Amino acid sequence: MALQFIFGGAGAGKSYYLYNKIIQQSIENPKKQYLILVPEQFTMQTQKELVTMHPRKGICNIDVLSFERLAFRVLTEMGESQRTLLEETGKSMVLRRVAQEKKKELKILGAKMDKQGYVSQMKSMVSELRQYEISTEDLEDVLEDLSSSPELYYKLQDIKTLYQGFFDYLEGSFITQEEVLDAMGRVAPQSKKLKDSVLVLDGYTGFTPIQLQLLETLLEICEEVYVTVTVAAGEDPYKMGSPHELFYLSRQTVASLLRIAKDKKISWKEYWIPEGRGEYQGRFKDNPPMAFLEKNVFRYRRKKYPKQQDAVQIYEAQNPASEMEMTAGEIRRLVRTKGYRYRDFAVITGDMQVYAPAAARAFARYEIPCFIDEKHSVFLNPFVEYLRAAVDMIVENFSYESIFRMLRCGLNDISTEEADRLENYVIAMGIRGFSRWQQEWVRSYRGENPEECVQIDKIRASLVEKWEPFYKKMKTPDASVRTYTEALYQYITANKIQEKLKEFTRNFEAEGNLSLVKEYSQIYEIVMNLLDKLVEILGDKKVRIREFKEILEAGLSEAKVGIIPPTSDQVLVGDMERTRLKDIKIVFFVGVNEGKIPKEQQAGKLLSDLNREELKGSLKERGLSLAPTAKENLYTQKFYLYLNLTKPSERIYLSYSRLSSSGEAMSPSFLVAQIQKLFPDAVREWDVPLFAESKYGALDRLSEEMRKQDRTSPVFEELMSWFTSQKEYGELVNRLIDAAYYVNPQESISKGVAEALYGTELSNSASRLEQFAKCACSHFLSYGLMLRERVRYEFSMADMGTLLHNSLDLFARKVREQGKSWVDLEDEERDTLAEDCVTEVVEKSGETILLSSARNAYTINRVKRMVKRSVWALQKQLKQGEFYPALTEWAFGEKDNIDSLNFDLESGQKLHLKGRIDRIDVCQDKENHLYVKVIDYKSGTTQLDLIKLYYGLQIQLALYLNAALELEKKRFPDKFVQPAGVFYYNTKDPILNKEDVKNPENPQEEILKKLKMDGICSSEPEILQKLDRNLSAGKSVESFAVPVKYTAKGTFSGNSKVANQEEFAIMMDYVQDKAKKIGREILKGNTSVNPFEWKKENACEYCPYKEICGFDEKLPGYEYRKLEKDKSSNLWCLMEEEMERGEK
Repeated sequence: MALQFIFGGAGAGKSYYLYNKIIQQSIENPKKQYLILVPEQFTMQTQKELVTMHPRKGICNIDVLSFERLAFRVLTEMGESQRTLLEETGKSMVLRRVAQEKKKELKILGAKMDKQGYVSQMKSMVSELRQYEISTEDLEDVLEDLSSSPELYYKLQDIKTLYQGFFDYLEGSFITQEEVLDAMGRVAPQSKKLKDSVLVLDGYTGFTPIQLQLLETLLEICEEVYVTVTVAAGEDPYKMGSPHELFYLSRQTVASLLRIAKDKKISWKEYWIPEGRGEYQGRFKDNPPMAFLEKNVFRYRRKKYPKQQDAVQIYEAQNPASEMEMTAGEIRRLVRTKGYRYRDFAVITGDMQVYAPAAARAFARYEIPCFIDEKHSVFLNPFVEYLRAAVDMIVENFSYESIFRMLRCGLNDISTEEADRLENYVIAMGIRGFSRWQQEWVRSYRGENPEECVQIDKIRASLVEKWEPFYKKMKTPDASVRTYTEALYQYITANKIQEKLKEFTRNFEAEGNLSLVKEYSQIYEIVMNLLDKLVEILGDKKVRIREFKEILEAGLSEAKVGIIPPTSDQVLVGDMERTRLKDIKIVFFVGVNEGKIPKEQQAGKLLSDLNREELKGSLKERGLSLAPTAKENLYTQKFYLYLNLTKPSERIYLSYSRLSSSGEAMSPSFLVAQIQKLFPDAVREWDVPLFAESKYGALDRLSEEMRKQDRTSPVFEELMSWFTSQKEYGELVNRLIDAAYYVNPQESISKGVAEALYGTELSNSASRLEQFAKCACSHFLSYGLMLRERVRYEFSMADMGTLLHNSLDLFARKVREQGKSWVDLEDEERDTLAEDCVTEVVEKSGETILLSSARNAYTINRVKRMVKRSVWALQKQLKQGEFYPALTEWAFGEKDNIDSLNFDLESGQKLHLKGRIDRIDVCQDKENHLYVKVIDYKSGTTQLDLIKLYYGLQIQLALYLNAALELEKKRFPDKFVQPAGVFYYNTKDPILNKEDVKNPENPQEEILKKLKMDGICSSEPEILQKLDRNLSAGKSVESFAVPVKYTAKGTFSGNSKVANQEEFAIMMDYVQDKAKKIGREILKGNTSVNPFEWKKENACEYCPYKEICGFDEKLPGYEYRKLEKDKSSNLWCLMEEEMERGEK
């Protein structure tokens, strides 16, 4: 029995010396057992090193193990392995169940345990307490000291409850990883494997109390125990010193082992690795700068390296992505120019979450093989998502989200297109609940082909056939964990998931994606083992379906896939604490930023740092301890930094980013300043010409040169020459050229294609012509390609407009059917009829969404209020004049033979306008005149603008007026029919502020002003007086019905919108010509991207196709078609001139 310390600084050769010694002894004593214990993640690498170093290339009597592996060996030897080991996934599931059972006892953690991450944190807490040999009795004792700290008291009470519940649940059946060492310690003295063996402990920076307890036993059993301890030459390993000192952790380890040796009266000795002597002369024997770094980093003496050097370099990058791009470029450069192998490099970081994906992307672009040293969570694997979504379907009663999460996993028997069509239907019809899925779907949604509905129903039926057995079993009353798990297993096998995963694996193999091959080849077994474990641990426990879901997700969140390095010649990317680096020549230490190096404590821990320090104080009084606090961890991380900085034999690159991945400013770590003080010339600028190191980099540079549009650049010429000479890059280079020198082509479809899409006779609405005038491309996408936005089960503003419109139409029809006039209706009668009309329209529309929620019920009441307000205002406006509604909702089309709506274009092409006029009002006088006004109901704040009319954006009302005049002439051939006006009536329910009310005795006047129609009136006094008799005064009067106001001088105010009969004639002729011109352009195939812009309005603002057309003002050829400002008086002249020139 003897203990020997092997001391030496980082890179001195401690492991090399000790492995050589053990190999020599093992050869001399072939019957003796040599056990080399290293941390779990280092076992394979250590085995490889020993085999490589061994002269016979075999290590028959040398075992490389971790503490846990040794424990299982011994327990198996002694027949003590009856209890099943509970792994991390099992722990999480048990803790989730215990938390559910004890929820009422938990005062602080009860609600939090349902949140993501808390089960994992509690699992870590349980492991820590067990590693540090703290029992529930110890916690009970400590609670007596914490009565003055209620937050910590109740939190610790909850932890104790869960801790005890966890081990009570396991008693007699399962054993945790932390208990394995305890169990081994009890039987170790009887083990023949351990007796008189030689034990080596290498690569440990410290030991937990439970490991030290086991070592106490092993020191008595084993013949010799060797321990490597990292302590630099000249340091005293037996003097504890202060926690902030660099080698405090090593001294703590020495002190713990010496205390055991003294207690057990075991002899001990030390051996210092002499630098520069013997066969191995240390890692830095030919590298003075690195040797200087090892001797001086984090030391108090302020020395500077006296010479120029390249071994230590510091770089700044813009962000993590560019940092990894530069790193990849430098690695490629060194491999290409210096003859390095990829295995000579390692990239380490303190933030794998950010830098691992950045490294994967950069190395893929530079075609650098790499291995990212981390276990991958399976939580986002499609199979796991499929499983979770299946359970969620039952928990959430077949919600839209759960169903389509499952259908989008790629593991179903329906195609992506079928899933899309199904999703469109479900969204449009508001399908919720399994009962709706079990019913036949026969109703089509707006714009859907009935035949499409039949096909979708077939897809529904095929899915329901598979879901029903699963649904029934999952809905079993008083179901146990076993019942739910069996239902899941049967669902998985019935859907042949294993075969589908194998197909995925074969595809990834064909693509050469070895990481995904490994993941997909393991995932089925991982999930099946988890389900088996679920039954083994919780089998007949009765739980609710939601509780089962929580337990399952707790297990899945802990499941990991281990990926074996696919090749030996690759760059290793790893974490500064977890990853072991061996025989590395160059290390890139990336992300050396404040908060990353050293790492900040993660938020959301069960115990805050303050809690932990207070708890450690109470435990210390009882001879117990806990894992380090955040402050203590800072000192530990400094030691890890020292180890990592001294791993490479040739060079260390340190780099940091100015900005985070999300664009937030970041500062360099304190380490940068420390290294800079030692090596003043360490700070460099990246000067790697990245385009020379990878094809992707070269393509990026070529694209950049193209954007400069400087074709004389030597770099441009070289790159262009090379890429155009490579056949495989021909198409890509052409795309780059197209992008760099892109100009809006203003392409059109051919006349033949236009006729195939639209026919030779256009049957159009006026609003369709207006859409073309706004943007030809938008018209083409809407009416040519028939692209439509997804219909949603919701009540939109457009739906409200339709409801208002239809209610007003029904109101007018019922008034007419009752043989009454609008102006004769009493207030109560009018309001009751308005409400009844809204109710009837809602019931007949079939829009069940309006009855589906309190919010939508409020919408119905709001519509009723708006319709009542509208019919009140419309009645008041009619009472002001002599007009009356002659027609409402008059639908017209080709069959009506209205000449003003049918146009001959060219080459036999025709344009037929169809539509519906909301209201045509008429008025007769004694001179046999019939005056006509057209009203269009709008639900917004639409105003008639002559500029928009001139450019074709608002021709609907004028076209309608033409049709109405022609209709009335046919109905009354003996009358002299004249236009009185065209108007928009905006349905709204205005709210008045006190300051708006100028006449408190009659506030309704102000409401009528806000509800006044907008449009153009005939300026003839006799017509105006029939529109609003108040205008007969002729001076200082404003109409409440139409947009007309007289000044004190009897002239029209600047806000009045009037036109004389000649101007009305010009306008009506002009819109006829405009309609024909637009019709011809449509049939010519004009699809140009030419959106209009007027004041603050443009065609793109509410366009559903703006992501499709590619309109971008920054690109050549793309610009808004700005409408030119002009006075109304000039616009009449322009219209007349344009018609006179014959521009059609």
